[in-house]
Amino acid sequence: MDFDIEAASPALCRLRLGSALREIRLAANVRGSMVCKKLIWSPSKLTRLETGENATVEKADIMALCEIYGVEGKLRSELLDYATVTKTRKDWWASPEHRQAIPPGFRAFLDLEATATALQNYEAEFVPGLLQTEAYVRVIHEAAYQGLPPDVIDKSVAMRTKRQEVLDRTDPALKFTAIMNEAVLWRRVGDSGVMREQLSHIVEVVESRPNVHVQVVPYSAGHHPGMNGAFFVFQFPEKLGLKPMVYLENLADAIVKRAEPDVERYADAFSELRALAAGPKESLSLIKQAIKEH
Repeated sequence: MDFDIEAASPALCRLRLGSALREIRLAANVRGSMVCKKLIWSPSKLTRLETGENATVEKADIMALCEIYGVEGKLRSELLDYATVTKTRKDWWASPEHRQAIPPGFRAFLDLEATATALQNYEAEFVPGLLQTEAYVRVIHEAAYQGLPPDVIDKSVAMRTKRQEVLDRTDPALKFTAIMNEAVLWRRVGDSGVMREQLSHIVEVVESRPNVHVQVVPYSAGHHPGMNGAFFVFQFPEKLGLKPMVYLENLADAIVKRAEPDVERYADAFSELRALAAGPKESLSLIKQAIKEH
């Protein structure tokens, strides 16, 4: 184990454990169907373990897998340590204060965000979540979740604000690169005051945090690789042994893509968007112009 398990978060341990279990199974040339048959598990249980989707992991399950895969000694001990952390510690979003505000499937995103060292985000319709002001996100949530009690909306807004603390994280530090469609600057969310505050906030964050970079894809760029919708590309510390992943979501579902061809496709799309977008300084000029016109 090449990191401090005493300081490791449950999110990190879930991801590292899942990745390790899949690598070990493949190296042992054991089919998932055989594991499920032997342990009388549903296929979805093994999938959740290998993708880190379970909030907690039972040590008995890890021991059973180690028996099948022939894992012993130090490696078995490390896998059990990962499972122990998921049972004995809680991520901030697992607290009663925030749990109710997490949509189905979004916990997987929070796991990735809490562990990544680099996050690339393309947004076509609204300001990226890590850059949203409280007033802006409140308008979005009130429109998207009509009929929800005000206290639930308040919790959703509070969770978004809490998430933004990741930009100030130091271990590991997060490099955040956001690319927005120019339409985001002009689509009015709330009144003009909300928009001026929101766009001014983006400028302030970019100018005060060297780990945050924002670019705008202008209308003049024409068609581009982001026209199929928003996406996130996550990269992780090399010592964790985690490969880059992609997160996608829509009205009905949220998906984490792990297959290398899929991840490469989105990584390439983001690179193309960066090339098509206005440069960082020009992008800030576009945002400042939008502030004046709002």
